[in-house]
Amino acid sequence: MSPETVLRAEKLVKVYRSDSVETPALRGVDLEISRGEFTAVAGPSGSGKSTLLHLLGGLDRPTSGEVFLEGRALSSLSSEELARLRLERIGFVFQSYNLIPVLTVLENVAFVLELRGVPKKERERRAREILSELGIEKYADQFPHRLSGGEQQRVAVARAVVGAPAIVLADEPTANLDGENSRALIDLMRRLNDSRETTFLFATHDSRLLDRAKRLLILEDGRITADRAGEGPWDSVQVTQGA
Repeated sequence: MSPETVLRAEKLVKVYRSDSVETPALRGVDLEISRGEFTAVAGPSGSGKSTLLHLLGGLDRPTSGEVFLEGRALSSLSSEELARLRLERIGFVFQSYNLIPVLTVLENVAFVLELRGVPKKERERRAREILSELGIEKYADQFPHRLSGGEQQRVAVARAVVGAPAIVLADEPTANLDGENSRALIDLMRRLNDSRETTFLFATHDSRLLDRAKRLLILEDGRITADRAGEGPWDSVQVTQGA
């Protein structure tokens, strides 16, 4: 896989303020993700995992520090430019699926391409192609409420990758799934990583997902305390379960 750097964070600090109270969430995080990685961020509840993904994805701004996506500093972008960058270069998978209830599965997957201005025929072709690749094309004309949680999350992954983003950020993607559906989703993500070299960075405390990671970062008290490369299982890593 290419060693090309997709995402880089330098000295990321995030402090939440409420009245006179300051709560530090990240305390100077440095991170580099290369194309084709399948990386997990683990840590106890309140360690800053979700905050880190939100900053890396441009969903929030750091108190200080910088995030670079494919060499572009996010702080240099206007709100409109940042929204366009998220649309074109970042895929998101959330634990709550976030599918649009009034759209069919096909329409949900194609929606990101519609926002990019891709013609209808082409976006539907590409949406059907990814649904077929992931084995869920039979749900194309169904609405989200007719699907199980595992099926909805597979649709969410299809939506995240259909536009060939530079990176997919997944925040606790298996949190609402049972064991069987968690394993199916993990297998699906690994398959996309292996076949398409899709770059994944995900926050999780699910040991099944951690064990399939190719790189493991441990985040504690807003700092990365361990960075381990290689295939799991990560039996020696003790991670307190938490969202």
